[in-house]
Amino acid sequence: MTDKRIENVIIVGGACAGYTAAVYAARADLEPLVIEGFQWGGQLQNTTEVENYPGFPEGIMGPELMNRFRAQAERFGTRFITDDATRFELTDGGIHSVWVGDDEYRARTVILAMGAQPKRLGIPGEMELGGRGVSTCGVCDGAFFKGRDVAVIGGGDTAMEDSIFVSKYADRLTVLHRRDDFRASMVMQDRARETANIDFKTPFVPEEFVAGDDGALDHVRIRNAESGDVEELKVGGAFVAIGHIPGSELVAGQVDLHDNGYVKVEEPSTRTNLAGVFAIGDLVDFTYRQAITAAGSGTRGALDAEWYLRDTPPTDEERIEAAEEAAEAV
Repeated sequence: MTDKRIENVIIVGGACAGYTAAVYAARADLEPLVIEGFQWGGQLQNTTEVENYPGFPEGIMGPELMNRFRAQAERFGTRFITDDATRFELTDGGIHSVWVGDDEYRARTVILAMGAQPKRLGIPGEMELGGRGVSTCGVCDGAFFKGRDVAVIGGGDTAMEDSIFVSKYADRLTVLHRRDDFRASMVMQDRARETANIDFKTPFVPEEFVAGDDGALDHVRIRNAESGDVEELKVGGAFVAIGHIPGSELVAGQVDLHDNGYVKVEEPSTRTNLAGVFAIGDLVDFTYRQAITAAGSGTRGALDAEWYLRDTPPTDEERIEAAEEAAEAV
């Protein structure tokens, strides 16, 4: 099925960036259509208490924050498709198509907001103890572990950055890495090694996150990658910091990507290499990756789309199809 309507804007992705873009686009009377995904809400949907989002001094649960974002967008007339986009056909200044299964939706502008997902270790207890001691964001959750012994798993800059940040709250912090050498830049390694309460434990591979009697993380079972010896590392928190995977696979080969898979934009705008296609949030941002920065990016994306529509006259195809729609409505 192909919907004859040509939308002003289709936003693909339902989380901080996508919903914020929808609020702005809807208030600009652009009647946005959000293809929010079957599992909408992004990473915050799997987060417990959020204490660093402005306006909530007592904190707010991640799913509740996403519900409020979505409700605010809906209040101003945003329409939603709670399913996943499966294919894109993006043009350079023409009509863009986004498919959900066999259904095609067309628009003059598309805002890509598919986000990024943290890479997982894939070991027992990792998902089960999410929010109960296991985290993928040191900046988001570090303050919850004040005075505890914690572990950071990874060997890149993300792991070093998380370690330095979380060490301000933790009593002792152990960096676990499967090799003796690290991918992190030397400046980041040096900063971590110079931090008094950070230790390094290599070459060890985590094999299981184990809960205590209270249901929260009690220790990590780790194996020496060389000798095979197994140990238990007693910690109250563990941060998996092995990188993120941007949700750009469906637009690869159409919009320009960085080597790491994140979408390139013409900073400080959200414009991609294709006219009428914009990208926002964690799909673009491999530096900050915070809810508030994603929301700010969503604002920019909606404004960029609005200005593009204002300054770009409709094509002949759009005029013809608009006339056909009007005729059918009579």
